[in-house]
Amino acid sequence: MNLRLLLCLAVVAAPVLRAASPAPAVSAAPAPAKFDGFTYVRTVGAISEYTLDGNGLTVLLLPEHSAPVVTFMVTYRVGSRNEVTGTTGATHLLEHLMFKGSENFNDRKGNSVKQFLETVGGHYNATTYLDRTNYFAEIGSEHLEGYMAIEADRMRNLWLREDDRRPEMTVVRNEFERGENDPLNALDKEIFAAAFQAHPYHHPTIGWRSDIEQVPIGKLRAFYDTFYWPDNATVSIIGDFVPATAMGLVKKYYGGYPRAPQPIPQIYTEEPAQSGPRRVTVQRAGELGVVGLSYKSPAATHPDIPALNILANILASGKTSRFYRTLTDKNLTTGVNAGAGEFHDPSLFQIYASLAPGVAHEQVEKIMLAEVDRLKKDGVTAAEVATALGKLVAQTAYKRDGTFDVASALNEDIAAGDWTRYYTLDAATRKVTPDDVKRVANRYLDLSQSVTGWFIPVVATPAAKP
Repeated sequence: MNLRLLLCLAVVAAPVLRAASPAPAVSAAPAPAKFDGFTYVRTVGAISEYTLDGNGLTVLLLPEHSAPVVTFMVTYRVGSRNEVTGTTGATHLLEHLMFKGSENFNDRKGNSVKQFLETVGGHYNATTYLDRTNYFAEIGSEHLEGYMAIEADRMRNLWLREDDRRPEMTVVRNEFERGENDPLNALDKEIFAAAFQAHPYHHPTIGWRSDIEQVPIGKLRAFYDTFYWPDNATVSIIGDFVPATAMGLVKKYYGGYPRAPQPIPQIYTEEPAQSGPRRVTVQRAGELGVVGLSYKSPAATHPDIPALNILANILASGKTSRFYRTLTDKNLTTGVNAGAGEFHDPSLFQIYASLAPGVAHEQVEKIMLAEVDRLKKDGVTAAEVATALGKLVAQTAYKRDGTFDVASALNEDIAAGDWTRYYTLDAATRKVTPDDVKRVANRYLDLSQSVTGWFIPVVATPAAKP
């Protein structure tokens, strides 16, 4: 489970009927089809990848006809990792402004993206994260062209106006303030800032407050003109559609755009090794404390990620987990979560314990570290691995229950740098052994490459009466 905050623009209309299971078995993949103007790349499982010849747009197709529903999602390979000082939060603020319209589709004409999707009963939204931004709609199959026309138009023809930035900035600032009032989010932000001093994972996706408030509209325009191009995007079409028809629409609405005029800037900064353990403390108004342990871990595409996912599950998933038995079952915590960050670049393996009332941070931290050390020394059992695997397989199935859920899972794999993880990660996880879990625990749960964080609640003192 990724523990970082996922920022969403809350513009959701009435949901539509969802297909029950749009992820056919690997053997169900059809023979690759040819489409005019596209180059076939590969088929993995039931998903086929193509490239639009004129501009490099990537297209993923997964037809599934159990319900008359289709999800159309565009993933831009730009997130908060692409921001610098002065533009932190620009990706997220731009995501909000993407709903303000263009000359062709806007509220005044009655055909804006919001008006269209609310009229047809679509489920739609947009989200921003460390490595990507995505825009999507889950709609009745007959409305695919209408939505695609609007989505394609705002790739290059967006209005970006100061009159829209000012009020939308206050909306984003409110989101920022809500995050500051959440103990886990506030602590997580400080831990990432301490863990990453060179790499842009240092700053939160929502940005720093002063950048949110003061970023000029010209900076947002420059950001848009740098990253919102076909060759920096992937279109995923999942559900009830005819491939030839859908690809014809993609060519019609996206084919007129050129590639980016300049190469898309790539991130080359690498975080140097720590010279020792780091600690952070957050003291704010709150009721219960939190202890967080975070260790440097590899990128999502690294072969050790499956074993780290099993490790996280053994440590903190459900009543069979080790931390449940040593902490929650003894009324020391209200819950413990663990997960490996599955991002484009090396990230963090994180463990968060929410303290029960009256429990000391020192006591919980000591038990957590002792349990980690015991696992590193003694390893795990085959039964623990089997239980963890069963939970992870079930979680994957639940995350793919509907066309939108499939597109969302693909979106994260696209952001990580390899959409085929949609199939290959489960296969690799099934091969994890107890020795693998012990090995990755010893390799990555290294105190010298860690950040320990405490959230210490401060009880507000009532104002003195005059």
